[in-house]
Amino acid sequence: MRHRLGRGVFIDNKPGASGIIAIEEMVRARPDGHTLMIGNISTNGLTPILLAKKMKIDYERDVQIITPLADVPVFFLATTTNFPPATFADFLVFAREHPRKVRYGSAGIGSYQQINTEILAKRAGLDLVHIPFKGGGAEIIRDLANGDIQVSWFNITNPVGMMKAGRVRALAIAAERRLAQHPDVPTLSEVGFPGIRASQWVAAFAPAGVTSDIVETLRHAFVQAMAVSEMRDAFERGGMVVPPQSSLDDPRGWLRNEMTNWKRDVEDVGIVVEE
Repeated sequence: MRHRLGRGVFIDNKPGASGIIAIEEMVRARPDGHTLMIGNISTNGLTPILLAKKMKIDYERDVQIITPLADVPVFFLATTTNFPPATFADFLVFAREHPRKVRYGSAGIGSYQQINTEILAKRAGLDLVHIPFKGGGAEIIRDLANGDIQVSWFNITNPVGMMKAGRVRALAIAAERRLAQHPDVPTLSEVGFPGIRASQWVAAFAPAGVTSDIVETLRHAFVQAMAVSEMRDAFERGGMVVPPQSSLDDPRGWLRNEMTNWKRDVEDVGIVVEE
């Protein structure tokens, strides 16, 4: 992007409060296109739905999307420690025959892992036990490998080492099609559960006050940067997919649709985050 825009690009990590700190700092910035946010499905999809009352801004009014940047397919993983299911069908049978005996891990109430597991459980008629982890992914994958929990969702860049070691196995993947790197792992649609959007996305955002011409300039810079061979190679190694890009209206429509679907699913399974 430095080459495309002819100026420096600096990254300032702003973790905390499920993305609220970063979102609000971006919104308070001068709307000149110099302060942007790289957000994801959790910070910019689920947080505005589940934690709207904790935000000091109106997310829909104050934030605009520039462009999606990547889709990250997500494995539905199972431990191999004292857990016999070897396929997704095996898992369904086992979980139905052993209600309240299968524990799933997530980063907490409202995380994509919890929401998608609850959606899956409702559609499949399962009664699972939720185990939240404050330490996030590292703790979840550790306890999954040890057999302290039985299943969880992980983007495909994290568990490869554990999979090669045979400590966890992928039962399905949230993606449009099977991945060349993991051809034996079926998609959720193939195992009978289309429409579960566990695939993580990453996108670029700007304050709502940034003018459309600046947003379009930034969008073109992002798109051109992602077309560079080094970037595409890096995405492929990480299992990430660059979404198709077209007009400025497409990202806005895509985000509206995404938020509408998530809001419906969150309400459908009755997930509430304590204020």
